[in-house]
This record gives sequence, structure tokens and C-alpha cells, in this order.
Amino acid sequence: MKTLFKSYLNTFAGLSKAVWWLALITLINRAGTMVIPFLSLYLTQSLHFNLKDVGWIMSAFGLGSVVGSWLGGKLTDRIGYYKVMVFSLWGTGILFIALQFASTFIAFCLGIFSVMLVADMFRPAIFVALSAYSKPENKTRSVTLIRLAINLGFSAGPALGGLIITTLDYSGLFWVDGVTCILAAVVLINVLNPKSTEVLDDVKAESPVSAYKDKAFIIFLMAMVLFGVIFLQYFSTMPLYYKEAHHLSELEIGILLGLNGLIIFIFEMPLIKWLENTRHTKTGLMLLGAVLTALSFVVLNLTSWVGILIIGMLFMTFGEMIAFPFSNAFAIERAKKGNQGEYMALYSISFSIAHIFGHNAGMQMTDYLGFNNTWHIITVLGGVCVFLLFILKRNLKLAEQK
Repeated sequence: MKTLFKSYLNTFAGLSKAVWWLALITLINRAGTMVIPFLSLYLTQSLHFNLKDVGWIMSAFGLGSVVGSWLGGKLTDRIGYYKVMVFSLWGTGILFIALQFASTFIAFCLGIFSVMLVADMFRPAIFVALSAYSKPENKTRSVTLIRLAINLGFSAGPALGGLIITTLDYSGLFWVDGVTCILAAVVLINVLNPKSTEVLDDVKAESPVSAYKDKAFIIFLMAMVLFGVIFLQYFSTMPLYYKEAHHLSELEIGILLGLNGLIIFIFEMPLIKWLENTRHTKTGLMLLGAVLTALSFVVLNLTSWVGILIIGMLFMTFGEMIAFPFSNAFAIERAKKGNQGEYMALYSISFSIAHIFGHNAGMQMTDYLGFNNTWHIITVLGGVCVFLLFILKRNLKLAEQK
């Protein structure tokens, strides 16, 4: 057991001090992320919106994310990642606290749009910061450490969120989300001031390539949009499926969602370390992750047994553990060809677009077609995602041979 624990710790070796601070800031921020997983339940049960309204609110969520990611990328290239991250965390904290007072459909659409605009300015900025603070050989593991922080916070967040809803009410979630964002900003200001933090990989392209003209990157982004649409069902339609089809309580839903983060915290870093030492390419591993995530929806229609929810969650979790770190690393590596902020903004926007269409489409399909037919359609989208990643893998292989 001691040898196993030591081996586990060794998978974290070599990561810079700044990356560890970024992970801590991310952990503090994500530990308070309780509103988002329960947003669909809050909108239907507390504000009494119908599923169509919830779908449009989720589209406003995604649209704010798109605008915020694009703006964050532009500002990162112009004023630097540090200033963008500080502003984003402070602003998000204040807006999250204010969001609880939006009770009408229009007010909540505008509120969630504003929250996500400011919140997702953080995403391209932290990717560029992560690249700057990581040695080239450590970038995938650095990304994985940040994901571990996200999922450790996320494993506690939904479970605690379910407890807060059960004992108090939904308003407490908004306060916790807001305060943790502000706390993360305070930590960032105190420990990662650019004047005292060493940059390990400062990439400045002499003749930057526009990300919009990088054909391989565009194919990659299309695949990530589809992967995002599939993955995000677990945070909008899936909680409703747990509630309405399997009659789980909010606390049970929180625990099931928290299981995802706990598994990732325990297994992702050793898994990534092992996969890095295999002969598989980043695109091949992304393809495997997409297959596993699609399978998580296939199994849901096989039986009404409640245990299938855990099996589906395991498929999705391992698919996520493989797809996300290597897609992050692929985007960071590709960004060295041009303006890093632009590349990482487009990578973030791919998931923002998924937010626009994924939540809404899931809600509309569930409303019109039911859960089972929705899962069939999501599986087909997973097949298209796998096909695009296969095309990407083949094109990159042909480009290397030229």
C-alpha cells in the first residue's frame, strides 16, 4: 500500500509551484459551484418555468459563455492572462450573488448571460497561464492537475449543494458560489502576481498563424462542440432524468454527480501518466474518450434498473478523464503556432457553443420525444463526433508523412 501511494504521488512530480497555486485557486472556485448542476431543477421547481423556458435560459447561458470566451481570448492577448483572471473571478462572484434575485424569465436570461460572460473570460486566460507556467513535457499533466482540482471541488459541490437545498433552500447556493469566486480572486492576487512568478514557457510566434485558417484545428473544434453537447446532458437533462424517470432525491442526485468528481480525483492523474507512456496519439485517445462517453447513453436504454445510472456515470467519467486532458493538451500545443489567446478562446468557445445548443436541444427533445429517444439521438451525435476525430487523426498522420 505504501509503494502504491508513493507511485501515485510520483505522478504529480515535476509540476511547477505556479501550477499548484492555479490548481488551489481552481479548487476554491469550483468547490462553490453548486448552482449549475441544480440549475434545471431550480428553474423548474422554485421558479416554476417549463422545460421550453429552461431550454432557452440554458441557451442564454451558452451565448454568454461564447461572448465571454471570445472576449477573454482577445483581452488575454492584449493585456495578459493575470488581469483577465482577476477581473473574471471578482465579477463572477458579485454577479452570482445578484442572480438569486432574478425571478422572471427575461431577468434570468439576462442574468445568466451576464454571469457566464464574465465567468468564461477566465477560461482562455487560465489555459494561457497554464501553458506559461508549465514545462513543455508537463503540459498534459498540468492540465490534468487543474482538472483534478475542478473535479475535487465538483465532487464536494453537488453533494453539499443537495444538502443545502434539503435543509435550507436554493438561495444559499448563489451565496456560496459568489463568495468562493471572490475568495479565489483574493488568493490569485496574493500568490500569482506576475512580478514574482516565474514563466517557464513564454511562447511568442514570429509569424502567428490564424486559428481560423488552421483546418485541422477547425475539425478538432467541430468534434469538441459535439462532444460538449453530449457531455453537457449530464448537467441539464440528466438530473431531470434521475428525478423524473428514477425518482431520485436532490441529495441522491448530488451524490451521484459527486461520484464523477471523486473517481476523477483518484484515478485521472495515474491514468493520464500511464497513457502518456503508451504509443497512442492525443487524437487517438480523444477518440477513445468520445466512444466511452457515447456508450454511457447507450446503456441507459437497456434496462430500468436504477444501478444502470452508476454504470452510465462510470462510462462517462472514464470517457471524460481521457478526452478532456488530451483535448486540452492538443489545443495548447496547437496554439504555439499563433496567438495563444485566440486559439484557446476558440477551444473554450467550442464548449460554449455546446452550452447554447446542448442544454436547449436536450430539453426540447426530452419534452417532445421523451428521455429514451433523446438518449438514442445523443448516441448518434456521439458517432459523428468519433468520425470527426478519426478524420482529424488521419489528416494529421498524412501531414506528418509529407
